[in-house]
Amino acid sequence: MSSDNAAPDNETVWDVVVVGAGPAGASAAHAAACAGRRVLLLEKAELPRYKTCGGGIIGPSRDALPPGFELPLRERVHAVTFSLNGKLSRTRRSKHALFGLINRPEFDAALVDAAKDAGAEVRTGVAVTRVEQHGPAVPDRRTVAVVLSDGETVLARAVVGADGSASRIGAHVGVKLDQVDLGLEAEIPVPETVAEDWAGRVLIDWGPMPGSYGWVFPKGDTLTVGVISARGEGAGTKRYLEDFIARLGLAGFEPSISSGHLTRCRADDSPLSRGRVLVCGDAAGLLEPWTREGISYALRSGRLAGEWAVRVAEAHDAVDARRQALNYAFAIKAGLGVEMGVGRRLHTVFARRPGLFHAAITGFRPAWRAFTKITRGTTTLGDLVRTHPAARRALGAMDRG
Repeated sequence: MSSDNAAPDNETVWDVVVVGAGPAGASAAHAAACAGRRVLLLEKAELPRYKTCGGGIIGPSRDALPPGFELPLRERVHAVTFSLNGKLSRTRRSKHALFGLINRPEFDAALVDAAKDAGAEVRTGVAVTRVEQHGPAVPDRRTVAVVLSDGETVLARAVVGADGSASRIGAHVGVKLDQVDLGLEAEIPVPETVAEDWAGRVLIDWGPMPGSYGWVFPKGDTLTVGVISARGEGAGTKRYLEDFIARLGLAGFEPSISSGHLTRCRADDSPLSRGRVLVCGDAAGLLEPWTREGISYALRSGRLAGEWAVRVAEAHDAVDARRQALNYAFAIKAGLGVEMGVGRRLHTVFARRPGLFHAAITGFRPAWRAFTKITRGTTTLGDLVRTHPAARRALGAMDRG
């Protein structure tokens, strides 16, 4: 063991410790391990574990996966039915697959396996209570102490926080949140005849509350049915889900899982690092504000966090560590930050006029083409507005009401 990887008392110091083994954490661990660094990935649950998530894999998610990664797809989507609170239903179809659907337990476990194959060490059933960058637990200025719930302390040259939307690492960094939404979801096993009706097709319903919508994602013999709306509308969101399920004729089937989850979007000025600690994915509040899609943001920000954590780990003083952390923040803001900015504007307009969005995507061919390009990954919201003057003018007009 080199002196760079040993504390004064010969206790092991990891190059990078990643907290949280979801898509963001597994991607960060994979990227850092591929750089040849000693990486430890910590997860409080035992894998596989369930996560409230529609499980849609759009083009940007697919493109951010580790090389050679085989997606455990349950369905390929070729058609989307859009409705406006159960009315004005219309189905748009595509010759080519728009996106894929996965079950999160399988997907997350496969990503962790990829990180292991790259050389990362994984410990599950381990809860992190806090990180310390100063004090008696920290042997020198190049080291971060990760304190576990059983009292054990793990030392690292850099830490990546990927521990979800209620992140302890995010609290350490000082992440500030701008938009918080409540998602409710039910996994509903259905007979083969019902499953056949949904094969290859999803439903997106623009909901009754400002900014709300619902979805049906088929995965073999199970339908993932969910709704999302602003936090503070808990009773209304629950009623929307119940009405949605009943309207679809699914109320007679018993869900195998019913769950809820808060999604949190970062504020524009929210930090992405503190000292030698970086945050990514939900822990950083990185997700698309309009659709609240988070998997692609987790994969992309996780990979960037893993790459820049390696540089932070190599930094020999606080000034260099800060420089590398700022470079990470710049990379996030230049890509995902731009997309989030467009998403915020779309969410504001959508909350005010959902009927306008429904009319556009079901009756205006360029809007449908934009939807297909985004889901397939040939463009992003940011690129669409930046490179298409018509899209930029349309968004500006919607901003003005």
